[in-house]
Amino acid sequence: MAAVQGGLVEAVEEKDIKTEPSNDGGGNNNASDGRLLSTSPGSSASAGSNKSAAGAPEDQQTLLAVLQFLRKNKLNDSVEILRREAGLPEDLLDPKGGDSSGAGSGGAAGSVDLEGDASSLLSRVTASASAGAQAPTKAPGEDQPDVNVVLSAYSQQGDPALYGVYYSGLKRFIESVLDCHRAELSQVFYPLFVHMYLELVYNNHENEAKVFFEKFSGDQECYYEDDLRILSSLTKKEHMRGNETLLDFRTSKFVLRISRDSYQLLKRHLQERQNNQIWNIIQEHLYIDIFDGMPRSKGQIDAMSGSLAGEAKREANKAKVYYGLLKEPEIELPLDDEDEEAENEEGKPKKKKPKKDSMGSKSKKQDPNAPSQTRIPLPELKDSDKLDKIMYMKEATKRIRLAPDNLPSICFYSFLNAYQGLTAVDFTDDSSLIAGGFADSTVRVWSVTPKKLRKVKSAADLNLIDKESDDVLERIMDEKTASESKILYGHSGPVYGISFSPDRNYLLSSSEDGTVRLWSLQTFTCLVGYKGHNYPVWDTQFSHHGYYFISGGHDRVARLWATDHYQPLRIFSGHLADVTCTRFHPNSNYVVTGSSDRTIRLWDVLTGNCVRIFTGHKGPIHALAFSPNGKFLASGATDGRVLLWDIGHGLMIGELKGHTDTIYSLKFSRDGEILASGSMDNTVRLWDALKAFDDLETDDFTAATGHVHLQDNSQELLLGTYMSKSTPVIHLHFTRRNLLLAAGAYNP
Repeated sequence: MAAVQGGLVEAVEEKDIKTEPSNDGGGNNNASDGRLLSTSPGSSASAGSNKSAAGAPEDQQTLLAVLQFLRKNKLNDSVEILRREAGLPEDLLDPKGGDSSGAGSGGAAGSVDLEGDASSLLSRVTASASAGAQAPTKAPGEDQPDVNVVLSAYSQQGDPALYGVYYSGLKRFIESVLDCHRAELSQVFYPLFVHMYLELVYNNHENEAKVFFEKFSGDQECYYEDDLRILSSLTKKEHMRGNETLLDFRTSKFVLRISRDSYQLLKRHLQERQNNQIWNIIQEHLYIDIFDGMPRSKGQIDAMSGSLAGEAKREANKAKVYYGLLKEPEIELPLDDEDEEAENEEGKPKKKKPKKDSMGSKSKKQDPNAPSQTRIPLPELKDSDKLDKIMYMKEATKRIRLAPDNLPSICFYSFLNAYQGLTAVDFTDDSSLIAGGFADSTVRVWSVTPKKLRKVKSAADLNLIDKESDDVLERIMDEKTASESKILYGHSGPVYGISFSPDRNYLLSSSEDGTVRLWSLQTFTCLVGYKGHNYPVWDTQFSHHGYYFISGGHDRVARLWATDHYQPLRIFSGHLADVTCTRFHPNSNYVVTGSSDRTIRLWDVLTGNCVRIFTGHKGPIHALAFSPNGKFLASGATDGRVLLWDIGHGLMIGELKGHTDTIYSLKFSRDGEILASGSMDNTVRLWDALKAFDDLETDDFTAATGHVHLQDNSQELLLGTYMSKSTPVIHLHFTRRNLLLAAGAYNP
């Protein structure tokens, strides 16, 4: 693959320090900012934001603690630079500022008294500084600087006997309000229940906690069942240390979206009753996203609920996203002519040239929503890539136009006797090769066409070849090695994700062993092992332009790599649980990740920021697919639902119900008219994507609630259900002519 010079890689070299994963509701990823200082949630610590934030007492405390730590370690230049950036006066720091208990409480303007908690702030900063320096990624149980700091908030407690009374009182109040407010206010039950229970456990009131749990756990929504099961096992203070789910819940504020009228009702009730216990929890652990307008219905709220940390804040989906496609490169005419001559030798007519030109001219128009061609460095097209583009255009002229009355044929590849446990499948774009990842740590590649797989000859044999001959590419292949399949050995654990490069020269595989490997399909050997994840890597995928690839795993982060770099170019942190699936946007400027925290995040490759957070799934997400025009996203999860999203507006626009088990694969047809979904329920279902997207009313997008009313029209959109005998569907692929290929391991 061509190496890429310029912007993206060089920018990364300067910004390689990874600090604590930021779990703010906005999801902005601060990994690409090389400072160990962060201000208020949702903002990265740039010079500009420091100046504006320096006035807030808690931010000043943090700044002073950092400055004292630096001075204590005799880093006086750094102290000076940081002080100037933050806009702090010179006399703010005491001469004895290096002392951990020192306070900047002199008479200087804007100074604050640090007597109470300078040492704890200092220890927290020290912990995060040392952690950031030693290990860019941490174990899931060690994501936060200090468990004790995280849990200490639970030490302020009220009378344990009154917790049930407070909760019952709030429940009675919410059940008595008008119907239009009841659905919205009911959202507070779950986060309040969890925090009150944890507070009782933390303060060693085990019996009261047990009674509280048994009395009120049944009132929670059914989609929190799994979380409640984990919570029920936390019955002692010792159990709370190192528990990932708990630390997630504690460090990320639970986001609720509530109308202003409903919020005022709740606030008035709690203040009249002087119910400080509940009010404190709401202020400390919940983020209430208040909007003006009509309260939402129960259906609208349920559609967006279910994630580990509540809904996404509305501002998290306000950033501009360039979802349009890049302009196709112009194919030079000399190459076209050579290609035509080569085709004519095989006896094919010459009449396709005008069609090809018309296809080329169609793609020359720049999409107004597309990013600029040079926004990120992309590899230059090689001659072989140009020939492949020409072949693609020819195939496109023979493509079947799909419609509800003209559905695709489906060809199912069943893996028989796959006792090694088939865990991942991928097809090349031209559908000539299929690869499978297995639980016995092998990767197997098959040729789907009559053409067999051959290795390149040895170096000694290559020296004997006439390099000027026309068929040199054929001569370098060793016929003695020809076979229908090849096995690739190298991983030391099950292979969970595989992906072919667009030019079919390389194959990526990700494994339980924490590595991503790049294999050559010319020599069928491993070229590179990319090490960065410390835990199993669940998925990996090549960019549509090659060169870049994405990986995601159990360490809760996704990493962006380039094939010629050992280190990741970007680290996307923000998910609260495993990153289970990853996909590139068709224009390669964005990546999307699905997670066990039941959220989907869209990340900007250039800046590393999270630009979209989608909530609504009730289980871990296992399938993602972009529409060919880059405007829409489909997602599938263990809840058996396919959700459709508008990327530009950042909204859910459809829900497709029908599957009865986990959805493992989603794929749009080449023109985007049909969406295919494959599931563990042994079926492939076809949906009318065109109708789902055409039915949208754009007025709804301007609603203040940021909401559309979802129609329950799954049955109208379902075009067909196709059962396999007993084979879960783990991969789908549309060929260039719109034949649908499916794959899975037969399960007798």
